[in-house]
Order: sequence, then C-alpha cells, then structure tokens
Amino acid sequence: MEKILIIQTAFIGDAILTLPMIQKLKEIIPKSEIDVISNPTTLEIFSASPYVNKVIVLDKKGDHKSFFSLLKFAKEIRKNNYTRIYSPHRSFRTAFMIMQSGTRETYGFSNSSFKHVYKCLIDYKYDHHEVQRNLDLVGYNYSSEGWRILPELKIPDNLKENVREFFANHNLNNHVSVVAPGSVWNTKKYPAEYFEKVIRYLVDRSGKVLLIGGKSDVLLCEDLASRFYQDVIPVAGNFSLLESIELLRNSKILISNDSAPAHLGMCADIPVLTLYCSTSAGFGFYPYNEKSSYLSFDDLFCKPCGIHGYSECPIKTFECGYNLKPETVISKIEEILNAEN
Repeated sequence: MEKILIIQTAFIGDAILTLPMIQKLKEIIPKSEIDVISNPTTLEIFSASPYVNKVIVLDKKGDHKSFFSLLKFAKEIRKNNYTRIYSPHRSFRTAFMIMQSGTRETYGFSNSSFKHVYKCLIDYKYDHHEVQRNLDLVGYNYSSEGWRILPELKIPDNLKENVREFFANHNLNNHVSVVAPGSVWNTKKYPAEYFEKVIRYLVDRSGKVLLIGGKSDVLLCEDLASRFYQDVIPVAGNFSLLESIELLRNSKILISNDSAPAHLGMCADIPVLTLYCSTSAGFGFYPYNEKSSYLSFDDLFCKPCGIHGYSECPIKTFECGYNLKPETVISKIEEILNAEN
C-alpha cells in the first residue's frame, strides 16, 4: 500500500484543477491512500473527492502563519510516513515541508521555490493547461484531448436538498442563467455597467438570473440586482462551494470573470463563458469542458499585466475591460445557448 500526499494550498480554482490529477494517480497506483494538504477554503472541495482519503488543513494566514507553527505542522506530517509526495504548489512553505517530510520520492515542478529539495523535477510547461501540467507531475500519459478530465465530486444529499428548496421557494427552473460579476482582483472584474447590459439581455431571453460569488461580492451583486425587478436575485455569500456547484448543475449558463466561479461551473459541466480582462486564457486556467468558451480583448501592449491581477489598472485605462464590449459578450452567449438548443 502506497501512502501518498498531495500538497495544494493555493486558490479554489487551483484546487479544482488538481482533482483530475488525483483521479488519475489513483488509477495509476490503485493500491494507495491519497491524503491532501489544503487551505481552509478548499477543504470542502478535496473532502468531496471520492479519491481522497484524508484532508489536512494548513492555515497559512492563521494557526500556521509563523515559522515555528509551520515547523510543528511539518513534524506532524512526517509522522504519517508518506511513501510519495506530489506538490503542484510551488511555494517556499511547501518546499520547507518537503524538506522536513523524510519522504524519498518527492515530485515538484521545475519552477518551484527551492526546487533542489525535490527528488524528481517535472518540466512546468507554460503553454499547457494546468490540468495537463498536473497530469505530467504524476506521469499520466494523455492524448491531445485526453487531458480534458472532469473533476468528480460527491455532493452530500443535504446540500442538494438546500439547493432544491431554494429553487422551489423562488419558482426557479433549470433555465435560470447565472452571472458571477466579482473577483478578489479589481482588474479581473468586467465593468459593472457592462455586466448590467449582459444581465438585461439574459432576463429578456430566459427570465431569471442569479448573481453568485463569495462574501466579498455581496455589495456588488446587490447593487447590480437593485437595477432590476425581481427577475435578478443576488445570492453571493449564501451558498457553500459544493452548494454552488449543485446550483450551477441546475442552471443553463454561467457568465463569469476569470475567477473561482468559472471553475465551479466547469465542475458542474454547464456552459461557462469566461471574460478575461487583465489576465489571459494563455496562462492555462480556463474552463475546458466541451460546452465552455471564453472572450478576451488581447490587442493591447500591456496585456496580460500579471498572472493574478491588481487592485487597479497599472496604467489607469483598464482598456482590457472596456474594449470587450457587452455586444460581443451577448453575441457569444447567443451562440452558446443556440448550440445547446
């Protein structure tokens, strides 16, 4: 029996894009137990994977923030006697845990911090999708399109019931459209006045629109909803990650910024239209299910300006957002919905 550890303490999207790797690793080494080190936010995602044995939380901003608490955490991990460690995460903190693990077979990427601590280094291919890169890490051979593996998540019945009750209480059906207008980074946010036009089109076409996001997106979603009648319902902060996936499974389409909801929509295997402002699909984090697509205005010398984004546009113009006109977005939505019908 192999005892395997996966270290992935990055964002929600990164966690979701690690799931196909875990699924195929279990296929490669069926006699194995796979544990995952996650952050508090992504605990819910990894715990719902039927391929994960146990999730261990590393609270980088709380309990394990200091060096001494991290050292104590690493010593506890060492006691588990892992036979292999795979780390899609590339930080110094992760390298330190690898160094303290006592595990001989350790796998990391060629661009990892302190990469010399890894026994096996895998080339990080910048021109590939993140799922492909993660499959490379575990040595899974895929065809040109065979990497497009959908994450498998088991959503508890009580969470499904919460979503069913919400739909029933609001007289919703599976023709509802969903918009995720927020992001942690302001330069990833498609302009609110443009989103308003997109939402108005969706209301006219299908009736009901839900506005989703995290707690930090509540005010934005409520402001957008206030510009409409009861047809637009703000629910940001109301649902867990798994509930959000279940909600999306019962929806017709998701329009999202380059942010976590886009990956939740891909998990739900519904059409996702991702709008790229300051970032780019070329980074390799776009939804890759067959039904999804993306839009981006790329004819700019300054784009992409960073892999994550900024609190404000570095050159104060935000042309990457304003040049992606709502008419272009609406035309693409029409194309996606017509293809579905």
